[in-house]
Amino acid sequence: MRITVAHSPDSDDAFMFYGLASGAVDTGDLEVGHLLSDIETLNRAAFEGKYEVTAISFHAYAYLYDRYILLPHGASMGENYGPIVVVREDGPSSLDGARVAVPGLLTSAYLALKLYGPALETVVMPFDEIQDAVKRGDVAAGLLIHEGQLTYQDEGLRKIVDLGEWWAARTGGLPLPLGGNVIRRDLGPALIARVSRMLHASIKHALDNREQALAYAMQFGRGLDPAKVDRFVGMYVNNLTLGYTDQSRRAVRLFLDQAHEKGIIPSRVPVEFA
Repeated sequence: MRITVAHSPDSDDAFMFYGLASGAVDTGDLEVGHLLSDIETLNRAAFEGKYEVTAISFHAYAYLYDRYILLPHGASMGENYGPIVVVREDGPSSLDGARVAVPGLLTSAYLALKLYGPALETVVMPFDEIQDAVKRGDVAAGLLIHEGQLTYQDEGLRKIVDLGEWWAARTGGLPLPLGGNVIRRDLGPALIARVSRMLHASIKHALDNREQALAYAMQFGRGLDPAKVDRFVGMYVNNLTLGYTDQSRRAVRLFLDQAHEKGIIPSRVPVEFA
């Protein structure tokens, strides 16, 4: 049987799946294929159940829990850091009346932004075009994910708010849930458990062989130097990625509960882990 594992073409996801990609994790008679795409495209594909295993935003999970179940590992959580809203150096000092470029309406970054500022006007564009749009003045502000969180100052942009810092202050220090790995429920309990063990082994292998895994992840760094790739990977692949804690599970539930209470998502979400 062939299992497709879909994830973003980013250094942190590449690091996470190094064990599988390098052949270090034994998959037995399962053929594992890798599909790389940006997170908003993966969110949309999950509505069709296109891939057996996929990275998705926790925001998207609010609409997909009937088809997919969260794996107990593979999460990207911001521990007092996360997506950042930036303006030009000569830009506004607040977001009042600002038009904010966002990387997709199903991203967790967008959901966090709407919790932060429910009335903010947003416009969607590809995540890797947002910094240039802010620099040109096409939009007053931009919501940055991925490497942009580390490079915005180099491009003459100024931070208005780090949504991970804001969330931690709001929740007594909980991490900000951003992305998780999910698996299709129709695979059945036995196969779900088997694939889950393989993916956990892949993350552990990368953490245990960090230097080799970082060398592999460098090719997905989109121009980041080795030090920034190391820092970025460390932000989003760590012990919380290897396994959820009680706190990080509580953070996911609170994130989605607050989104429902604010009317951003239509119903309360049963957060369920394989």
